[in-house]
Amino acid sequence: MPSPPSPQLPADSPAAKPGGLAGALPTLVRWPNLLIMLLCLALVRSCLLLPGQPLRVALLAPGFALLVLSSLLVAAAGYIINDYYDVKIDAINRPDRLVVGPVVRRRVAMLAHLLLSGLGVLLAAWLSPLLGLVTLGAALLLWGYSARFKRLALVGNLSIAALTAALVLLPELQLNTGHAAVWPYALAAFLLTVVREIVKDVEDMHGDAQHGCRTLPLVWGVARSKWVAGLFLASLALLAAAATAQQLAGQRWALGLWLLLFVLLPIAQLSRLLIRADRRKHFRHLSAWCKGIMLAGVLSMLLANY
Repeated sequence: MPSPPSPQLPADSPAAKPGGLAGALPTLVRWPNLLIMLLCLALVRSCLLLPGQPLRVALLAPGFALLVLSSLLVAAAGYIINDYYDVKIDAINRPDRLVVGPVVRRRVAMLAHLLLSGLGVLLAAWLSPLLGLVTLGAALLLWGYSARFKRLALVGNLSIAALTAALVLLPELQLNTGHAAVWPYALAAFLLTVVREIVKDVEDMHGDAQHGCRTLPLVWGVARSKWVAGLFLASLALLAAAATAQQLAGQRWALGLWLLLFVLLPIAQLSRLLIRADRRKHFRHLSAWCKGIMLAGVLSMLLANY
């Protein structure tokens, strides 16, 4: 019996093919995302947890360097294993970014994932048993996400959001300062990541449907998925509005105005675009907006003690 046609948004023009090994490897490990992770860890430690310390003391401590290296190794391994399991789906959704298979053998990709994950977990465990357990849990969750969870409605979205929030909390777990300012950033990262992951599921629903995935837009439809994303986005807007009002009321103008102009107003624009989105290119645009808002939120840490 022939399978029914898969639901899809109107297609956009196809992208170009990747150029070669030199250009493919950065794509495989998502180096821009790794740089944002590095920036986030550095700003959480230097601006939120140790604001009175010189940068060379806060950022060049050997223990922190190992924590950063461990986190980036596990994250890079997670991207590799994700591409390993998504070869057929990515051939439909993102043929321009297909690396595992055409450029890197699947066996090599799996070996690289195991080596990077193992080294990351060992480094974290050497720092402390708690960090080792958290990092091991992150590595296993990334494997589970790639192999199974991302194909289940909301389960994969919440998994990646939890990992993003955990990244923000890692420096606090290492120092154990009890600083409360880290938690709103972790919550904001969680909420925004859920929104972006749902948006990405809508963008990728054509390839996902052809390979048996049960993501939110395939189970509930695009319209209902937009409502779910809107619920998390509204929660993020309330959090950002409360933080902005608190900073302005306390006459901390720099951080308050930054949050207003580069976080709160872009969230309002993102909400407007989400309501109007109905084509794949619209959801790709929404994903870029989410990245921009997250970067603005990370950079706001620079003003936390100004």
